[in-house]
Amino acid sequence: MFRRALAITALCAGLIVMPAFAHEYTLGALKIGHPWSRVTPKGATIGAGYLSVTNNGSTPDRLIGGTVEDAPRVEIHSMTNENGVMKMRPIPGGVEIKPGETVTLKPEGLHLMFIGLKQPLTKGERVKGTLEFEKAGKVAVEFLVEGMGATHPDNAMPGMQMDH
Repeated sequence: MFRRALAITALCAGLIVMPAFAHEYTLGALKIGHPWSRVTPKGATIGAGYLSVTNNGSTPDRLIGGTVEDAPRVEIHSMTNENGVMKMRPIPGGVEIKPGETVTLKPEGLHLMFIGLKQPLTKGERVKGTLEFEKAGKVAVEFLVEGMGATHPDNAMPGMQMDH
């Protein structure tokens, strides 16, 4: 009996904590999964944002930009490995999300660049921002700041798998 009560208590506690880490947003037919960022070193004026966008609609849309508090500019960038050299470039015109497709912005790939940060991003902080889509418009989001070496949002809670 005691073990059952303990298991139920642990499960309930886990359900209360999980929303702090797994967060999603919906804008029309678009589903935005877990916007996140990494800790930035003291004095850094550039950060990055990551997330996924799923288009559940019947027409394509395009992520064309966004904003974050404490940074005057946000750009969409891609990183590629060309002959062993990592290169980063802005993507003019944004990123298309076709119907039925999920586009993932992640380290060493597509990502948002937060340019001109006025203060470092700290672990556990939530940074308010917006994402702008060509057709669907704008949606307010929060980027959860995770560890400096995080490669995926699940790294925030080792051993826990989240559905994104």
